[in-house]
Amino acid sequence: MRHADPADDVETWPYEALVTAIDRGLVPDWQPVFAEIRRSPWGPVARRVERYLGYRDPDGVSTLFTSAIDRARKEIESTDRAEVVARVQAAVARAGVTKAEFAASIGTSASRLSTYLSGKVTPSAALLMRIERTANSM
Repeated sequence: MRHADPADDVETWPYEALVTAIDRGLVPDWQPVFAEIRRSPWGPVARRVERYLGYRDPDGVSTLFTSAIDRARKEIESTDRAEVVARVQAAVARAGVTKAEFAASIGTSASRLSTYLSGKVTPSAALLMRIERTANSM
């Protein structure tokens, strides 16, 4: 069995080392785990932490790790939504037509396009591709 060194990248820690850090560690021991969760909230470390927390008795530590995963995922989702809004706004500006004309050219209403431009609604991946393709062809 491989022994973990706390200085190693958290992704290389064996599952047992991750469990030990969660169960017996203190905040300094958790910091690399939290950093990896922030970096990759759906990555292997976050998934292994989730799997362990799924059968571990709930307590403050479980709540802390669950909150860290949830917060990291929400932050990434927010960043991704902002990126989509920026891409839609850039496409509309690049098209050089009115918003109503652009909306019609992609097969939607001006009011629906407005929700994409404001970030209230996120377009599907297929629609985002159509928006960008249409803007590039105008």
